Amino acid sequence: MDSQSDVLVITASNGENLKLAERFMHLGDDLGVKSELLDLTNWSLPLYNPRTHASSGVPPLVTKLNQQMCSIPRWVICAPEYNGSIPPVFTSALAWLSVQGDDFRNLFNGRPIAMASFSGGGGMELLVSLRIQLAHLGAQVVGRQIMSNGNKPAKDDSIKDLILRLMQMQPLNL
Repeated sequence: MDSQSDVLVITASNGENLKLAERFMHLGDDLGVKSELLDLTNWSLPLYNPRTHASSGVPPLVTKLNQQMCSIPRWVICAPEYNGSIPPVFTSALAWLSVQGDDFRNLFNGRPIAMASFSGGGGMELLVSLRIQLAHLGAQVVGRQIMSNGNKPAKDDSIKDLILRLMQMQPLNL
């Protein structure tokens, strides 16, 4: 991108949640919000394993991912519910990101984050689990969230409202 993005739209699926992430970007453009897409399914990060971490350190791809995530002040996470919780690709990326440096909360602390899900299984358990994890990491999680599925697609007005709520939040300098 030519200029600094306002929002990083993260997807933890290359299916319906990728489409939902793209809708966030398109509708954000309509509101004058510059966004950038981060599709975690395009990153070949190894599964987080403490033995691998101890023997090989943090993979260079994790450092690159961290730099991209640090450079954009607000995030939208679009993820499906996997077995009643957070998708493995997201959990593993979070684990790698949290072992960089001395403070595992550093990347998340004070960061405004919105959540959305397209899930065949409903998505509420994902959103609850994700909210708990992000709050534990110190993020400012937007109170409103989007839960959609094939019978109840996300409405454009709801996506725009969530973007506007996110944009009103300022990152905390902790």
